[in-house]
Amino acid sequence: MEPVLKINPGATKWDIRQKVWDYIEENNLANFPRPVHNRIPNFKGAIQACDRLAVLQEFNSSQTVKVNPDRPQQQARFITLEARKTLLVPTPRLRTGLFNKITPPQGATKEQLRICSSSQGVKEFSVPVGLDAKVKVDLVVVGSVAVSEKGLRIGKGEGFADMEYGMMASMGAVNESTVVVTVVHDCQVIDIPEELIESHDLTVDYVLTPTRVIKTNCQSPKPQGIIWTKLDTEKLEKIPILKKLRALEEQAGKDVTLGAAPAAAEPVLQSGQPKRQTSRRPRQNTQRDAEGESKQDSKQDKRAETEQRARQRPARVRKESRGDGRGGSEGEISERGKSERHMQERSLEESRGEVMSQRKLPQSVTTVYLGGIPAGLRVSELKMALREREAVPLRLTWQGAQHRAFLDYSDPQAAEQALEALQGLCLNDHNLQAELAKSQRGGKRSGMSNRRPRPSTAPKSKIAPSDNKDDTHEKTEQ
Repeated sequence: MEPVLKINPGATKWDIRQKVWDYIEENNLANFPRPVHNRIPNFKGAIQACDRLAVLQEFNSSQTVKVNPDRPQQQARFITLEARKTLLVPTPRLRTGLFNKITPPQGATKEQLRICSSSQGVKEFSVPVGLDAKVKVDLVVVGSVAVSEKGLRIGKGEGFADMEYGMMASMGAVNESTVVVTVVHDCQVIDIPEELIESHDLTVDYVLTPTRVIKTNCQSPKPQGIIWTKLDTEKLEKIPILKKLRALEEQAGKDVTLGAAPAAAEPVLQSGQPKRQTSRRPRQNTQRDAEGESKQDSKQDKRAETEQRARQRPARVRKESRGDGRGGSEGEISERGKSERHMQERSLEESRGEVMSQRKLPQSVTTVYLGGIPAGLRVSELKMALREREAVPLRLTWQGAQHRAFLDYSDPQAAEQALEALQGLCLNDHNLQAELAKSQRGGKRSGMSNRRPRPSTAPKSKIAPSDNKDDTHEKTEQ
């Protein structure tokens, strides 16, 4: 079968990633979360692709299966639990350890197993597995951005799947008999030049798509452990379990010399990314926002700078021209030094939060209201919380001065999933309220607040005086 996407000669890994991400977005081939850039895409048909695990003899004969925690592999986690196999899931970004063992309730129903296979279930029904655990993994399921029929794989550029496999190899959990499977959309199966694959890159034995099962017969060896020269001290500080593994290997007499930190902020485990392509770096290096767009975008920077200059007028003029009805301390700056500088920084950040996306949103966009935002919370902190709960919107409209934000999702189903994920969200010791925006509430949601009717002038909120949840929030960028 001919690949849908053709790769130009001389293309780098980041060229390939960008081409795949762009194609999926342009052809609307993904589900929430969107956009897919800098992610393992949650492609349409992921459930059907994961279902093909059951036809693999290697899966049926396995006892312990490790599946990555991304959304498109949720069905693979469910199938593993339903088959009563031991399921291991890596901790997100390896922050708190290597992986967790999912332990469903005794006699769990199919519905309970589905909950255990979700991101929330992974958190609630798991126990950590340490580096010293005697674990034998029979089959590994990973996500990919691109993969070839020969088993060459490209991830999202942060190297976590490669490191996870290397760490498992170091602890003796995997060996040459361990089968590696990836689950992707058909368009993600492309011809990857062999010269792009390095010694630390994980290769795969099977590729599952919504329409095919591809046995790769890959001859490239898989990582035999962590290649310490590919890492630096900064990476070790971010991933404490790597420091522990390094100490263990150093005690065993192995060479654990680290590599030098990269001169530019590029992906640690990737060497093929051109330095000039700053907009294609991973989000931890480009500081991409919740919608995946780069804050280095010149047009948005110019617009944000224009708004910043407007906010830098004398305090009296700013108070009269803002027109937000607050009349509060934002317009009354008595200390010209630190106070004014702080307000300028906050104003710039809020303006960037409001001018998020210039993309044309789907007609079915559904908006979620997020209220009770504490004073002093930064939009970047909210974005981080949304990412951690897998509730990243297509667009975020930040109105921190009014203690609220509006989150736009692609459709009602995506908004519903986000609402469930945002229940109980607490930031800076303040409980936030998440519910459908007023214009989209057909009635009370179960467990959700619908405290106020639809008057043209909303009454004051008990949480924030200006928290009127008026749906005429700032969407001038749409």
